[in-house]
Amino acid sequence: MIAIKNVNKWYGDFQVLTECSTEVKKGEVVVVCGPSGSGKSTLIKCVNALEPFQQGDIVVDGTSIADKKTNLPKLRSRVGMVFQHFELFPHLSITENLTIAQVKVLGRSKDEATEKGLALLDRVGLAAHAHKHPGQLSGGQQQRVAIARALAMDPVVMLFDEPTSALDPEMVNEVLDVMVQLAQEGMTMMCVTHEMGFARKVADRVIFMDRGQIVEDCAKEEFFGDINARSERAQQFLAKILQH
Repeated sequence: MIAIKNVNKWYGDFQVLTECSTEVKKGEVVVVCGPSGSGKSTLIKCVNALEPFQQGDIVVDGTSIADKKTNLPKLRSRVGMVFQHFELFPHLSITENLTIAQVKVLGRSKDEATEKGLALLDRVGLAAHAHKHPGQLSGGQQQRVAIARALAMDPVVMLFDEPTSALDPEMVNEVLDVMVQLAQEGMTMMCVTHEMGFARKVADRVIFMDRGQIVEDCAKEEFFGDINARSERAQQFLAKILQH
């Protein structure tokens, strides 16, 4: 579903991604972790062309991002993205947030878009909040709306960029529960997260990044199982995260 091939990216003279290669199969859940500044968020933003890259290629469901002929807005409409800070339109109601892209990008009728949006709102447990505005919801509720909005576009893959890092601890689980449910239903997912409990529960594979490189790319059983077999940098990271 996603093939990342020898991707290199620079900001000026600073190389932020170095020869990154991996793939995500249909229905697979891959968690990307690593220390701050390791390139995790940059890599995931390259997957739906929110960040340009200078060398290599990323192919999503058969479509090359590096190909100049690729219609990137069309590709993005098939790749759901959930950000750290929700990115909901504050001046629109929750229902409008869920329907605007369906109407403008997919060409659905307002009625069809509303029906789809409300069904997904119900699925993330927020049907009662359809007429509110984002500012009237908690952070966890806003993030669940953001997930519903992404799903409303019928994506072939879902990307999550630290979806719980801006939330109060009490709200983290309500968002992770929705993500776990999605994973169990077979959604192809690539998640940048520090939530190792989530990784252990639903990830098929774990990618560990450091300084713009993919250092580890293995099954979750390997990653968490035999820590001594991991790279020194991954061992340090796991030691800090797993002791709590």
